[in-house]
Amino acid sequence: MDLQIAAVLLPLLGWAVHGGILAHRLASARRDPLTGLHTRAGWTARAEHCIRRHPAAAVLLVDLDHFKTLNDTHGHAAGDAALVATADRLRAWCGRHGNAGRLGGDEFVAVVRDLPAAELDALTASLNRPLPYNGVSLPLAASVGVCRVTELPVPLLTDALAAADAAMYAAKGRGRRGSRLSH
Repeated sequence: MDLQIAAVLLPLLGWAVHGGILAHRLASARRDPLTGLHTRAGWTARAEHCIRRHPAAAVLLVDLDHFKTLNDTHGHAAGDAALVATADRLRAWCGRHGNAGRLGGDEFVAVVRDLPAAELDALTASLNRPLPYNGVSLPLAASVGVCRVTELPVPLLTDALAAADAAMYAAKGRGRRGSRLSH
């Protein structure tokens, strides 16, 4: 190879590798390392896109019930297993029709194109199934708040999250292990 060509190509190759590394780091920063779900930043962009394209979209906020007790009783590894199982169940439920994310701690979020009532019941049942872990059955329970974007005067993600949050706390107030639509 000609020395002049090598002198031009070598820095370009270095920049290409550097760009690839930066792209990988950015993508990793948008994923929760424990669950593999999108973080708030990664999920928000996808959720806003979904709301713009699908007027019947719904935003869900999921909070694990009694997570601190589970963590304190069975240890942090069991708590991590509960978070991973919840993420897997939420991801599977969303499928190709939505996106799930982890906001932090034991709080998860999802956006789906449409939400038939039966699908919400299926999610609630899935999130409340016990988790086999090291020979014991960990009790998993979650409260789910839902906001259908059509219920909002203006279809904004921030308003949908606020309404889903209020509905989730109303579900917790009803004795937990349930779901509630915003109104």
